Amino acid sequence: MKPVIALVGRPNVGKSTLFNRMTKSRDAIVADYAGLTRDRHYGSGRLGNQEFIVIDTGGFEPTAETGIVKEMAKQTRQAVAESDVVIFVVDAREGLSAQDHDIATFLRRLGKPTLLVANKSEGMTQGIQLTEFYELGLGEVVPVSAAHGQGTRSMIEMALEPLHLPEIDDEPAEADDTIRLAVAGRPNVGKSTLINVWLGEERLIAFDMPGTTRDAISVPFTKGEQRYELIDTAGLRRRGKVFEAIEKFSVVKTLQAIERANVVVLLIDATQGVTDQDAHIAGFIVENGRAVVVAINKWDAVDEYQRELVKRSIEQRLAFLRFASVFTISAIKRQGLEPVWKAIGQAHASANRKMPTPKLSRVLEEAVAYQQPKRSGMHRPKLRYAHQGGMNPPVVVVHGNSLEHVTQEYKRYLEGRIREAFELTGTPLRVEMKTSQNPYAEKS
Repeated sequence: MKPVIALVGRPNVGKSTLFNRMTKSRDAIVADYAGLTRDRHYGSGRLGNQEFIVIDTGGFEPTAETGIVKEMAKQTRQAVAESDVVIFVVDAREGLSAQDHDIATFLRRLGKPTLLVANKSEGMTQGIQLTEFYELGLGEVVPVSAAHGQGTRSMIEMALEPLHLPEIDDEPAEADDTIRLAVAGRPNVGKSTLINVWLGEERLIAFDMPGTTRDAISVPFTKGEQRYELIDTAGLRRRGKVFEAIEKFSVVKTLQAIERANVVVLLIDATQGVTDQDAHIAGFIVENGRAVVVAINKWDAVDEYQRELVKRSIEQRLAFLRFASVFTISAIKRQGLEPVWKAIGQAHASANRKMPTPKLSRVLEEAVAYQQPKRSGMHRPKLRYAHQGGMNPPVVVVHGNSLEHVTQEYKRYLEGRIREAFELTGTPLRVEMKTSQNPYAEKS
């Protein structure tokens, strides 16, 4: 699994700027205003072949007892609990503060690997001006400038070093016919109950309280001749009384479970409909190219009016999952479960389907003959042939001329034709355009 790095510090020390630098994105809002980040924010980063997850947090006041500051502290404690290593960010220009001492005390008691980073240290005499931060008792002070990118690569290397991560092998792994199947969804939608029903035993704790599951749990399972690894997405394993009041549902564990899976069953609570969190989880599944089956649980607990509302909310809020099969089930009453297994097999087969170049090119030719792409100025894109560029998810690379002018609408049209021709259900499909280079372009 990807290691998790949490960024912690008092307000306005540059945590969000550092987050954007580590993830090579602009996902975190950055402004010269204290307390802008309130919730935990997750992103993916990479250093060489090593990928990692970064959590940006709001300004941390460990002793806060009331109001929004207490809620922000709660979010930060959760991020620290989910992480493998903590980067404690201080402001090199403002110097040491009482709040820095409070945070350092909290982190020392926790005993988790911690790297002390002095941000905004560009142009400073490091040896003299950073000396005071050694008072925090967290070891070496690492000077960086998140705004200018100075020292961030070395900082990431130092943060990951205590984890003793294994060397990443670039060689492809041996083929394994085990399907890794993750069950994802909000707390208390019935994930553990569903897996227990599949297993035929109480292997996982199922209780009518959000966040009962405290970690991502993998269980081997065989159905017919097919082997599965069932992954129940989960929350935080409580580590001491300090976390007793913190929500146990962990975003990080869900993200890691989805990334590990071949197929994801997205479980939705019929009594609550499609929520923002359902849509976010679904978006992450598609973004990672995972095959997906949608199951609406607790269908027996809603009346006809509510059922219509749920169906409508799926059509509207999960429109980007139109390629996925949708089933209504009741895990606790064991109703409607067999069709889900069939759809899981179809989704996995579709995600790994081989698409021969001659057939792909023929499908492309027929699609263009039926409907040509729109002309852009003097040019009309010419789509010549296609080949498969990858599996799980399937990637189709189309070659031709002026393909940068192909619209998103036309790409979706091609995707539909390819899906129909190769019977692809339950898996995202990516269509990429590759324009041929004109060898005489620079000579003319």
